[in-house]
Amino acid sequence: MLKTEHVTVRYGEHTVVDDLSFTLQEGQWLMLVGPNGAGKSTLIEAIAQGVPYTGRIQLSGDDIRRIRPAQLAQQLGVLSQRNTVGYAYTVEEVVNLGRYAHTSGIFSRQDKDGQAQVEQALSLTGLTALRHASVLTLSGGELQRVFLAQVFAQNPRLLILDEPANHLDLVYQKHIFSLISDWLRQPGRAVLSVVHDLSLARRYGTHAVLMDQGRCAAQGAIATVLTPEALQQVYGLDVYAWMNEMLGQWKKP
Repeated sequence: MLKTEHVTVRYGEHTVVDDLSFTLQEGQWLMLVGPNGAGKSTLIEAIAQGVPYTGRIQLSGDDIRRIRPAQLAQQLGVLSQRNTVGYAYTVEEVVNLGRYAHTSGIFSRQDKDGQAQVEQALSLTGLTALRHASVLTLSGGELQRVFLAQVFAQNPRLLILDEPANHLDLVYQKHIFSLISDWLRQPGRAVLSVVHDLSLARRYGTHAVLMDQGRCAAQGAIATVLTPEALQQVYGLDVYAWMNEMLGQWKKP
């Protein structure tokens, strides 16, 4: 579904993503993991055509640079880690914006599947009861669900997420990741996400790319990437020992 070949992103003399290649197949949830500054968010910006890069990115076999923006938006949905709104739109109005890629223009109403997709997205994210609420009145977790619903309504084949549960409490983290996992169960879909929390990556990911200073340190099935040796090399820390020490605090007395 997605194939990157020798993707490199540079800002002046500084190389942020360095000759990175990987593939993502239907049904997979690929986690981009690694320390801060590893180039994870920059890589997904390149895939979303938000920053210039060298190399090649293919979506369903087509060079992504040659796909028209409207067609690309029908296939690829992006959820950023920070979403803000400055106007008192209702929840339903914001979710409806996800259907823009399936219309012929901003004033067009030719979107026969649109309302059904919006209703399904509201239901899936538990927002039906809040559909008429102003987004300015929502909590951070509720607002993140609204933008997730917007992407669901867009009905892409590939979902790209940059820290989808960043700054959310534990309940909302679990809820967001569970929603995405349910969405992925439908055929013809795949997910690519940046995740700092290795526990979440291990719990929900099927595959991973471990990045270090812009390069790929390891990639493959999640269990073969997040090994003690690979994590020690990249993080400079015995991650397994640290995780076990932290979990040990929660043992029942």
